[in-house]
Amino acid sequence: MTRVHLITGGERSGKSTYAERLALEASDHPVYLATARIWDEEFRQRVDLHQQRRCACWENIEEEKYPSRHDLSGRTVLLDCVTLWATNFFFDLDALVDDALTALKQEFDALLEQHDLNLIIVTNEIGMGGVSPDATQRRFTSLQGWFNQYIAERADRVTLMVSGIPLQVK
Repeated sequence: MTRVHLITGGERSGKSTYAERLALEASDHPVYLATARIWDEEFRQRVDLHQQRRCACWENIEEEKYPSRHDLSGRTVLLDCVTLWATNFFFDLDALVDDALTALKQEFDALLEQHDLNLIIVTNEIGMGGVSPDATQRRFTSLQGWFNQYIAERADRVTLMVSGIPLQVK
């Protein structure tokens, strides 16, 4: 039976570190499912730091859009992160929110339907700040918020990270 734990919070709130700890508590050989698309050198350095922090016990899979095509059954999987996953669909679909949201929901449903796994998901709460003056950013914030709600509704557990402290929401 698939179990889903969504971990959300602001940037640098401790989401990934907490999620990694949970995955290692659940499995000796968890899967790190990275959704990042490397777009500049600064971001590459952030990814490198994440990778250096993890021990060799992790199986790393880099998958920008379609995690359901990987055999993840019976595994503990850390999907990090929804924000980057959503970004990939958003820009590949010309910033059309409805199209990106539909594609994300379909892929998320396929992941849950095709695999029996322990899925730990990291996402960002990007809508907790002020409203952006940029229309593209506002559309993406809407996409992210709606997709987070979709995942949270299906999740068994939801944790909000605040300054490195996990707060159980669901």
